[in-house]
Amino acid sequence: MAEADDDAKDSGSRVSMLETALTRMREAQADRDDVVVEMRLAARGRLEILAKELQPLFAELPEGNDQFEFALTDGENPRLWIDMTSFVRMGRDRRTYEFVKDTRLGRTILAEGTDRSEIVTRVANYAAERLLERERAIEGDWLAMRHHDFDTDRQHRSAKPLIVRTQSMEKPSRGWAPMLAVFLLGLLVGVVGLLAWAWFGTPPNY
Repeated sequence: MAEADDDAKDSGSRVSMLETALTRMREAQADRDDVVVEMRLAARGRLEILAKELQPLFAELPEGNDQFEFALTDGENPRLWIDMTSFVRMGRDRRTYEFVKDTRLGRTILAEGTDRSEIVTRVANYAAERLLERERAIEGDWLAMRHHDFDTDRQHRSAKPLIVRTQSMEKPSRGWAPMLAVFLLGLLVGVVGLLAWAWFGTPPNY
């Protein structure tokens, strides 16, 4: 009986130690989660301040321009999107701004630092560069179309249907010869058969 009581005490002691350890780990996990949440909120807060300082820049963009995507998104790593391929995020220390761009060759950091005003300047320069690239592309298209010979294109488009119609009219004439030969051959076989029947009195066996 005494041995049973000792086993029960040992079992209760082990359960108590396990519960204590689980409680201790839950508290530690909760503390870590609180730190992560606080760091995430701190990163978002810094990006919100940056977004406010960039607001005048994006307010001056031409109306109808769809190059830029000025939006702040949440998540494990909050991001301030500048366009479809570039954004600003906080570094691992949650204090360093990183201006990042995704390209076909991989991810590139355009600028980084703790000075928020420097990041604002780099983003403004990037936006201006994108606008100039678009203007050059539009101007290049205009110059190319300016020297284009539209009269020649219209002549080609008007001449092509005539060629198609001529070809479609020639096709039936090439198809009549074999059909006529088959018809004459059949007619000849029929005449020969009739003559054989009239001569011998019984139709030939084919």
